Amino acid sequence: MDNIAGKKSSLSWAVNIATLALVLLWLFPTVGLLVSSFRTADQIFSSGWWSSMFAQESQNPAIRVSGAEQKVGDLYVIEGNLFDGKEAVVTAWGTSSRAPQAYAPGETVELTRDRTITLQDNGDFTFTATQSQQDKRLQRVFTTATSAPDFTLDNYRTVLFSGAGTDNMAKAFFNTLTVTIPATIIPILVAAFAAYALAWMEFPGRALLIAAVVGLLVVPLQLALIPLLKFHNEIGIGKGYLGVWMAHTGFGLPLAIYLLRNYMVGLPRDIIENARVDGATDFQIFVKIILPLSFPALASFAIFQFLWTWNDLLVAMVFLIDSSGQTTVMTRQIVELLGTRGGNWEILATAAFVSIAVPLAVFFLMQRYLVRGLLAGSVK
Repeated sequence: MDNIAGKKSSLSWAVNIATLALVLLWLFPTVGLLVSSFRTADQIFSSGWWSSMFAQESQNPAIRVSGAEQKVGDLYVIEGNLFDGKEAVVTAWGTSSRAPQAYAPGETVELTRDRTITLQDNGDFTFTATQSQQDKRLQRVFTTATSAPDFTLDNYRTVLFSGAGTDNMAKAFFNTLTVTIPATIIPILVAAFAAYALAWMEFPGRALLIAAVVGLLVVPLQLALIPLLKFHNEIGIGKGYLGVWMAHTGFGLPLAIYLLRNYMVGLPRDIIENARVDGATDFQIFVKIILPLSFPALASFAIFQFLWTWNDLLVAMVFLIDSSGQTTVMTRQIVELLGTRGGNWEILATAAFVSIAVPLAVFFLMQRYLVRGLLAGSVK
């Protein structure tokens, strides 16, 4: 009785735990990237993204006092708030990097040249001097404060709208769409016709073609880059969108043909034979019967091809040569950010999340067809 078909396996709990672990391993970095994209650089350096929803105490970088100077009696007074109105509670402060927590809120500290400074727990300060401080560098203040959760859209404004040329992620975003959409549609159209012919049309050499398609699945991409680039340069399409579309089409066709052919072979033969008896041509059968029934396989390959071309860097750098930055894709743009802004983690997190947002949306919208398409032809 232990081997009865359909009986629940005693190891199903292990499968569930493994699945949950994989989901968490994928989910945590994605959520962390999303949360970090809405945080400032100081917040990212001072605490982890998992604590962003709670008030936290952190040591802030030095803030130089500033404001309008007023003369009160014999003193020149500057008043203001160190945090520009943001909600924070100072727990300790100092005037030197060697002792950033030397004073408590409310204390008045004597500075050099007959100057004083007082800092309250809400960040309000009062700076006094016996001489005017205009055109002079004012005192820096180091604070340790408990701040409320704070999120900003400035990172997205910087990434999407503030740059120009190679610093503009919005331009790279639309360039990536320009590459990805045709590079997904073209191989699907070509592979669908080829798969139908290999599945349902009788002609000499069909078995050899199928074997060749399977063999091309294991050919490394890097093996064909240099010969293909030379060919593209000879025919004049090696430095534009057309060249990268053709490259992605060529590299994606073997998998597309193999996947679609396996699915089409599994379709009921009676439907096709009845259509032929009724006088339908091969083209009519393909358009009106095969394509609608093959939508799960088409969607499955579309997911793979879209994700691959969207996240591609190698093919874009080889076949999309442009020194002006007008055709820079997002993967290359992020590399540029890494090179010029290696310390701006908030910018990098935002750029990375903008890059993965579209693939995530495509996957979740079409993932129900993924398994159906991948398992096509595996069971008869």
